[in-house]
Amino acid sequence: MGRTLPRARPSQGFGLMEALVTLIILLLGLLGLVSLMLASQRAEAESYQRAQALILLQDMVERINANRAAAGCYAITTDMANGVPYLGVGAGAQPPCSLGSVQAYTLANSDIASWSRLLAGASETSGTSNVGAMTGARGCVSFNAVSNAYTVSVAWQGRNKTAAPVAGLPCGKGLYGDESQRRVVSTTLQIANLN
Repeated sequence: MGRTLPRARPSQGFGLMEALVTLIILLLGLLGLVSLMLASQRAEAESYQRAQALILLQDMVERINANRAAAGCYAITTDMANGVPYLGVGAGAQPPCSLGSVQAYTLANSDIASWSRLLAGASETSGTSNVGAMTGARGCVSFNAVSNAYTVSVAWQGRNKTAAPVAGLPCGKGLYGDESQRRVVSTTLQIANLN
């Protein structure tokens, strides 16, 4: 009879090298998952801030529509190139307006002060600090006499860099460091002259 070859012994579990490779692959997968979660959180925060800005934008449009007799009082942004003065974070006191009836301009002055507080985050507090609204929220309302239209804008500081807002949206211009972090939502409102 011929000689039989010795049988190879079956493997007895993982070796140290296989365990190390498995651990490295697992860690790389977990790091990828963590970076995906962080990107998702940043996107969610950006989306939340944009939704808040749109709510505040619509709020001012409704205030102007409800008080058309003193609509000129709401046009606080007179420097269209630089978007100043503005309301919200870091805004100075607005001079009172006296257009229209006493009731109309009193309401307009109250609306402006209220909107400025909302932009500064007064809708939600933590202790004694305002934490509502967006990061560095500012609001601008301007009037174009040629088109007889009001432009309402809300600006804030985004978390990531993107393209800078177009030149026609100056609200908050130069106030957030890098223009690629400035976010602006805007709408126009035209009030018909029914005289």
